[in-house]
Amino acid sequence: MIRINRLFKSYGYAVKGLFKIFREEQNLKIQIFASLLVLILGIYFCISRIEWAVLTLVVCLVLIAEITNSAVERIADVFKPRINTYVKEIKDIMAAAVFLSSIAAIVVGIIIFFPYVYKFF
Repeated sequence: MIRINRLFKSYGYAVKGLFKIFREEQNLKIQIFASLLVLILGIYFCISRIEWAVLTLVVCLVLIAEITNSAVERIADVFKPRINTYVKEIKDIMAAAVFLSSIAAIVVGIIIFFPYVYKFF
């Protein structure tokens, strides 16, 4: 059986975590700004539902990668005194995941928006 109070508590924790990450992570702020720019461009160019779906997926991929990166960095920092060299490698690997997801999102954005921008000029 679903307990509504417990469900709302878990949502509250999730929102609290989002606000904490947003306050503390500069890269997440930049990525959210880029996401808002994509949203504005999508509205301006009246992109299709499929294009919206693809953009939503890649934007969420980048944001999820960044949030995961932040969580893994915090976990790695807990073990820092014992396994110092591994902590750096873990952080570099997670940064690479965010970087690759960002590149993928940029490529998808170019593929979707290029025809609209080309027609515009």
